[in-house]
Amino acid sequence: MPSPHRIAMLAFPGIRAFDVSVISEVWGVDRTDRQVPAFDLRRAAASPAPVPMRGGLTLVPDRTLRRLDRAELILVPGLDDCTTPAPAPVLDALRRAHARGTTIAALCGGAFTLAQAGLLDGRRALTHWDLVGQLAARHPRVRVEPDALFIEDGNLWTAAGTAAGIDLCLHLVRIRHGAEAAATIARSMVTAPFRNGTQAQFIERPTPRADRDVDTLADVRAYALGHLHEPLTVAALAARAGMSPRSFARHFSAATGTTPMHWILDQRIAAAQKLLERTDLPMPEVARRAGFGSEVTMRQHFAARLSTSPRSYRASFADRPAARRLAPEDGQ
Repeated sequence: MPSPHRIAMLAFPGIRAFDVSVISEVWGVDRTDRQVPAFDLRRAAASPAPVPMRGGLTLVPDRTLRRLDRAELILVPGLDDCTTPAPAPVLDALRRAHARGTTIAALCGGAFTLAQAGLLDGRRALTHWDLVGQLAARHPRVRVEPDALFIEDGNLWTAAGTAAGIDLCLHLVRIRHGAEAAATIARSMVTAPFRNGTQAQFIERPTPRADRDVDTLADVRAYALGHLHEPLTVAALAARAGMSPRSFARHFSAATGTTPMHWILDQRIAAAQKLLERTDLPMPEVARRAGFGSEVTMRQHFAARLSTSPRSYRASFADRPAARRLAPEDGQ
């Protein structure tokens, strides 16, 4: 039986309880009975003293900062106040871990902690849309990105506010352990395995009441998900929505934060990942069922989006005991 993957969550006064809960829910729950890898999540701090959090909560560390020396992944929760200084030993431990090449991911205002350590100098990073100005002002050497839900630069990941931390955590599971493991965790959390678009869709701005009250495009997206293997054009989807293509594209982007064709491409990649993990279907059939049309097209999109090939992805993440050839009527 493989050893559990070693995860470290940094703990110090001022961290957000929500982010602690997200990290604990993703990596701290045993789901090995559902074929999710085993994780060994530990709470690392500069001292064994309970860490106070907002709302009268406390977090009890169970490891010292030496845990970071052995961790495969380090998670930095966000801050209730972005001006909160991290203890010097925490910053030193982060610098050593970064120098070793350990992957470090900061949720929401956790980007300020990485910036305090100097790890984001000259790098792309982001935080909650309401804090990007402060991050840029306090740390002018950081290349602050205003819109993405999460972003990577080297072995450093940063995420936008609150729920985007869930997106980042699930993405880290996905790229290390496969789409099915991430989807299983997402289902248990009753959340989407991944979201599309940028945090620009969440910035406060006047919105028509009709758009707030109901997503008129939900049925169209559901139709597209059920017909990924067929040609899907903006014009055809717009017709189903009873809109002109131009109006449909504008409403779709407002609702999802991305264009219709980018959204469809993301869904097709996710469908192909699931087929590669769960089945032993030949590559041309995977490409057809996912809607890419040809193996060459699928390979090009995997290289652009996932920095790998479909064959390499299958070699890394295929569930061999469960793999099977789907019957012609399955998987659509």
